[in-house]
Amino acid sequence: MEANPYAAPAAVVDDVAAWDAYDLENRKAGRGKRLGAALLDGVINLIWILPIIWGATMAVDVRHGLKPAAPMVGVMLLGLALLIGIFVVNCMMIHRSGQTIGKRALDIAIVRTDGSRIGLLRYIFLRVVPIILISMIPFVGRLINLVDPLLIFGKERRCLHDLIADTIVVDA
Repeated sequence: MEANPYAAPAAVVDDVAAWDAYDLENRKAGRGKRLGAALLDGVINLIWILPIIWGATMAVDVRHGLKPAAPMVGVMLLGLALLIGIFVVNCMMIHRSGQTIGKRALDIAIVRTDGSRIGLLRYIFLRVVPIILISMIPFVGRLINLVDPLLIFGKERRCLHDLIADTIVVDA
């Protein structure tokens, strides 16, 4: 029997498996890269925070009748537009690749401990929101804000928010 050149391929193609635990352990991002990414994300957030602060300081002069309100409103709207833009870009990047702008710049990514992709909802509701809520509790919040980043110096190199969300940060 002759081979049909128009037949579909008969090869078995398996799905790409997630990384195994040993490989993930070797791919964990260094503490310096994680710190650098957090600092870059902080600097990027200054892009929208500074116009908001500037508008708030202008509001004092507007309240006392020393300046018109139009420039203050414009600066505040600029800050709000930048906030929304940076938030949307970060959400898209986290959904697609598990990276924020700072993590992308330093070539690291957030994944689940089994190597699978982190979902946007897991990132927001298990990695960000719990730490924010706990940090609002008097006295306990300050302790959590100290303990969360210090846990990176442990054997697993995972912060408290990583432990809550079942995530690790790896070299991409």
